[in-house]
Amino acid sequence: MRQKSAAGNHHRGSSPRAPGRPRSEQARLAILRSTLKLLGKHGFSDLTIGDVAAHAGVGKATVYRWWPNKASLIADAFAKSTTRALHFPDTGSVYSDMSQQMRQLVKIFRSRRGRIVSAILGGGQSDPDLITAFRERFLLPRRLEAYATLRRGIRRGELRGNIDMDLLLDSLYGPIYMRFLVRHKSLTPEFIDRLCDLVLSGAHPSRKFRRHRSH
Repeated sequence: MRQKSAAGNHHRGSSPRAPGRPRSEQARLAILRSTLKLLGKHGFSDLTIGDVAAHAGVGKATVYRWWPNKASLIADAFAKSTTRALHFPDTGSVYSDMSQQMRQLVKIFRSRRGRIVSAILGGGQSDPDLITAFRERFLLPRRLEAYATLRRGIRRGELRGNIDMDLLLDSLYGPIYMRFLVRHKSLTPEFIDRLCDLVLSGAHPSRKFRRHRSH
């Protein structure tokens, strides 16, 4: 009987569930979707790995296979859900490339996912891991794409060659986060157009600024 059972097990074991087998992409996507849904409903502080696992129909250990903590899971879930929408185009114009991408960001902020951004930024004030994960998993990849966009603008002569790219990007995106968080003015496509015109025109090679020093 043992021999028969062993033989049967060997026959059925052509695809053994051994440790280290490829992880289920379906489970991973279910975890990411569940994270976004629960975060939008309950906020950062009330969200737990156990809640996400239960909602996704997996065990907590499955979640921890991909993400070491709640902060990295939340940041990754948001980043993955916006990657395609926030890709920088290459239209041949730095103004068009930046304004189109920034319009998409505003569209996301004004959608249901805006509540997720609020939860991340709010929770990040008391949880350094969350704001670090948000910077590394969401902001940095977008920043690297933006650098490439600005370099194309420099090569085309649309921007000064010695431009401080970090300062330029902060000048473009800072007002968006300001309006999103403080809500003193509306986030509109027209606002983005005016913002790009103001900032990028100041970075054009033909613009010469004289620094006035106080005495």
